[in-house]
Amino acid sequence: MEATKEFGMRKVSSICSISEMDDFDLTKLLDRPRVNIKREKSFDERSLSELSIGFGLNRGLDNFDTAYSPGGRSGLDTPASSARLSFEPHPMVAEAWEALRRSMVFFRSQPVGTIAAYDHASEEVLNYDQVFVRDFVPSALAFLMNGEPDIVKNFLIKTVQLQSWEKRIDRFKLGEGAMPASFKVLHNPDRKTDSVVADFGESAIGRVAPVDSGFWWIILLRAYTKCTGDLTLAETPECQKGMKLILDLCLSEGFDTFPTLLCADGCSMIDRRMGIYGYPIEIQALFYMSLKCSLAMLKPDTEGKEFMEKIVKRLHALSYHMRSYFWLDFQQLNDIYRYKTEEYSHTAVNKFNVIPDSIPEWVFDFMPTRGGYFIGNVSPARMDFRWFALGNCVAILSSLATPEQSAAIMDLIEERWEELVGEMPIKICYPAIENHEWRIVTGCDPKNTRWSYHNGGSWPVLLWLVTAACIKTGRPQIARKMIELAESRLLKDSWPEYYDGKLGRYVGKQARKYQTWSIAGYLVAKMMLEDPSHLGMISLEEDRQMKPIKRSASWTC
Repeated sequence: MEATKEFGMRKVSSICSISEMDDFDLTKLLDRPRVNIKREKSFDERSLSELSIGFGLNRGLDNFDTAYSPGGRSGLDTPASSARLSFEPHPMVAEAWEALRRSMVFFRSQPVGTIAAYDHASEEVLNYDQVFVRDFVPSALAFLMNGEPDIVKNFLIKTVQLQSWEKRIDRFKLGEGAMPASFKVLHNPDRKTDSVVADFGESAIGRVAPVDSGFWWIILLRAYTKCTGDLTLAETPECQKGMKLILDLCLSEGFDTFPTLLCADGCSMIDRRMGIYGYPIEIQALFYMSLKCSLAMLKPDTEGKEFMEKIVKRLHALSYHMRSYFWLDFQQLNDIYRYKTEEYSHTAVNKFNVIPDSIPEWVFDFMPTRGGYFIGNVSPARMDFRWFALGNCVAILSSLATPEQSAAIMDLIEERWEELVGEMPIKICYPAIENHEWRIVTGCDPKNTRWSYHNGGSWPVLLWLVTAACIKTGRPQIARKMIELAESRLLKDSWPEYYDGKLGRYVGKQARKYQTWSIAGYLVAKMMLEDPSHLGMISLEEDRQMKPIKRSASWTC
């Protein structure tokens, strides 16, 4: 791996010309000394009930465990960590590192992220030359695992600075806590200056603000802290305020009767109209994970305690709601199939008034007797039974899924390998929507035709999430098989953004080549499988004190 460090770092310049918009200096927050304090107990080992009653105690900094070790190791004891999966580095690992470094973006000579794609063959740059918050996460994890945390630290600082900008779209002001979807560094060679311009959704397809950016930022901040042992960044007033602003947006009370977050289509990785409006599983899982990460990093001052109390209450309600109503296995499907409708009061079995005739035919054949998953959406009179990879993997990593549910998700992947994995890991969602339904749901989106892009396409970036979930559930052999599939195609196909077809056999019709997160996703999966202790920076343990889920009397017949 050391051989990869000899590759040079190339600055990525922009072809656009926009006036200088940023005067912040990253160095203001980079020179603080690193603190490594021995702690008696990790947050992952503490229960929510302990935290909910212990706010008055001098908590100190014991919310991060002592797993830190030099060299980027994150030290979590996992089911697979006792038996190291040693193998010779694949020849494409060095190629991947070279491609990843070529995508790096610099602001005032400091690396601050990676562009979305470095596709020389594409005539249209569009926004692929920008640093996307969600896209940078696998790049950041790769750098952390390789002992290069500075680019991650710079990115976290730069994005929280951008959060403080006033955000307006067509004269309408966004919430203070909104994080940008992406930002672009502009170099002026004549004036020898760099500036930054951010996109909060005003330039996005459909003009939708990214709900997931703030969640990924919090999760990455925790990953950086776990990996490096550097507590000073998370404790800065800037990062503390950044977390609180994000939480304030999500925890505010309103008219909603559910603990889940109401979201629009296009607010996450699936950034076009795909019928995920309502309460998409991806957002709910990321929301849950970011709440647990925030609980670990917030300072217990007066304002911090208030947020912590809200977080604890929301976590309990959210976990119950998701584990009860979003979970689908053979028995649950059979129960829904037998639902009665038009039921009233708290004794109703069919709480959301789902009409059994609305259950799609495909799900009856897709559902194995062994296995289960969190469905895509639950809202009044509507259940989206589609499988979504990201939401289910994050549910495992955050421990939103119980150990039994996590094992069932892995069982489903094994039982439905052809449908979900095929020849290129892994389907972003299953199945594809087509014909009349496609016209209605997507608005005749030509990019989201059946088995393409976000409509059932196969995305190599998801490899790192599936690998992490496999390691956590003690199924590393599943990840190894997926990585071998990816290695047979990815480099030869020039690291495409996505693949098309039922089995993922074809390079996506509009896929960019040298897509950075395809490259980084492979590297993270490879390094995590080689050293499962890396899982600690992206995995959260189950709260051992939380009572096992018990369905209310009105849930079952």
